[in-house]
Amino acid sequence: MSTADFIIDVTEADFEYQVLVYSQNVPVIVDFWAEWCAPCLTLGPILEKFAHQAQGDFRLAKLNVDENPNLAIRYGVRSIPVIKAFRDGEMISELIGLQPEARILEFIRSIAPSQSDLLVEKGFSLLAMQEASDAQESFLEALEDNDEDSRALLGLAMSLLLQGNGAESFQILEEFPTSREYKKAEVLYPLAEALLELEIKDFEESDDPLEAAFHNAIRLVKRNNMEAAMDGLLDILRQDKHYADDRARKVIVSILELLGDQNPIAREYRKELASVLF
Repeated sequence: MSTADFIIDVTEADFEYQVLVYSQNVPVIVDFWAEWCAPCLTLGPILEKFAHQAQGDFRLAKLNVDENPNLAIRYGVRSIPVIKAFRDGEMISELIGLQPEARILEFIRSIAPSQSDLLVEKGFSLLAMQEASDAQESFLEALEDNDEDSRALLGLAMSLLLQGNGAESFQILEEFPTSREYKKAEVLYPLAEALLELEIKDFEESDDPLEAAFHNAIRLVKRNNMEAAMDGLLDILRQDKHYADDRARKVIVSILELLGDQNPIAREYRKELASVLF
């Protein structure tokens, strides 16, 4: 498919065919803009970049409101920039004003998920079922299309952590890009760091019972025995809420993030953690 197919200028004369009819097969996002609108001139290149990356997963139709006022009135355009999404001949969603790139991409993905997006969704579904190895393959396949996809990177790190792989997960999280997923990556980092430490030098027997208990908890994570690991970490926190500069707390929070909010075991341990700390 050529660029002319998925990035076009439209007018009142061809809107019906180029947008409404075309959207029966491929989602169309219409960029309502004007030459005098500074935010429009910023938004336009961003949309074009995403359209090029999508390679036909959606069509970008650019409509100058000054030259096509009837369409602006028809679709209730009162301020610009605004983008409106069409599918099956109907407008289904809109995004008003100049938004951050991450928000624009989220909007586009909700309208026209790419094959990479579908692989990422599959990966997270597999993670929810604790199928970490299969999830890893899905995230790796998604990253073949875009090696900077932060959602795929986060999913890959999570699948590696569930398999007890500290070195590779640590590398991903250490270099994680600024994105909507960055905070989650930050929460997972202490667990990856602890697993990496175990892999590099193993833990020697310690005369300090709390240190020995912490080391044992990390070994249990390595074997994917998350409940026993969290039990051990909670025991540490009952004796010292700030053990090792909060390391035990941070690691158990990492495990809870890894298991996910919908995991019933995680919900129970979140309650237990709160009762211990507060």
